Amino acid sequence: MSDYLSILSRLTDWQNLLDVSLVTLFFFLLLRLFRGTQAVQLLRGLLVIGLVIVVITRTFDLTAFSWLLRSSSTAILVAIPVIFQPELRRALERVGRGMPFLNRKVDSTMTQEMISAIVRACTQLSDSRHGALIVLEGATGLGEYIDRGVSIDSEVTVELLLTIFFPNTALHDGAVILRDSRIAAAGCVLPLTSRDTLDSQLGTRHRAAIGITEQSDALSIVVSEETGAISVARNGRIVRRLDDNRLRRILTDFFDPRNQPAVDAVENVPHAE
Repeated sequence: MSDYLSILSRLTDWQNLLDVSLVTLFFFLLLRLFRGTQAVQLLRGLLVIGLVIVVITRTFDLTAFSWLLRSSSTAILVAIPVIFQPELRRALERVGRGMPFLNRKVDSTMTQEMISAIVRACTQLSDSRHGALIVLEGATGLGEYIDRGVSIDSEVTVELLLTIFFPNTALHDGAVILRDSRIAAAGCVLPLTSRDTLDSQLGTRHRAAIGITEQSDALSIVVSEETGAISVARNGRIVRRLDDNRLRRILTDFFDPRNQPAVDAVENVPHAE
């Protein structure tokens, strides 16, 4: 008990108050960065367990337990980045997106033309019940997936997208990846999400759309072959059954850093119907 009273007595010094405030701010920002991910509950649990361990070791003289903690601290520090690897990557990407001067510039006119072509193509694919998966590259490069696909390097046109996703063509089963307002490649194979809590009606295209957004800051558009419904996935979340107006708004926000919070708000609707 004397240890706690000693700690409280030190808080009268402004330097110690600043020290405690910085530690509190660190954990607050850490939880905020992980907000909306599967790791946030695990992180909270680790913080609670850590706090309980500190209280126990400070209150009781547990020599063996303290030795165990000191001996395993290195292994724990190595294990944490491994466990939180996807979330850490996404958190660092989120920090990078918060610095507009580091983001690449895009031509607004070309971007609007591309958005119009995507919306029109998705609408026609939806009406025809032709499945499609379109991925828009963000700040995180998708070069490894582009290299595995068929290089196209073409302007985004409605006709080309409809041709690629026409049933029984050679490239219709893979994903189209867009980079710098151009179609970089088609027939790309994407990683599937490993989450088992998704709607059982979501097929391989939807799981691939979610999977690529779990590993990057890309945005994925899916047209269901069974229902014709248009869905958008980002940051591991998916919003389903979009109309052309809402799809256009989401795409516009995606390319405008000033509207990034609006995109995040859409993403935070878990599996919206």
